[in-house]
Amino acid sequence: MSIIEIKVPSPGESISHVELFHWLVKEGDIVHKNAEIAELESDKATLMLVADQAGKI
Repeated sequence: MSIIEIKVPSPGESISHVELFHWLVKEGDIVHKNAEIAELESDKATLMLVADQAGKI
């Protein structure tokens, strides 16, 4: 099984810092491509982190 790097999407020009708010999946879950896996939070917005590929967390 290979490890897939998860990249945080660009939140926008005026946002330079985001934090992981909470995971929407748990260890061992199977996820499909484009599934929402976590919520990210900045001082201006909440963003969803999606899986670039299908796989197992």
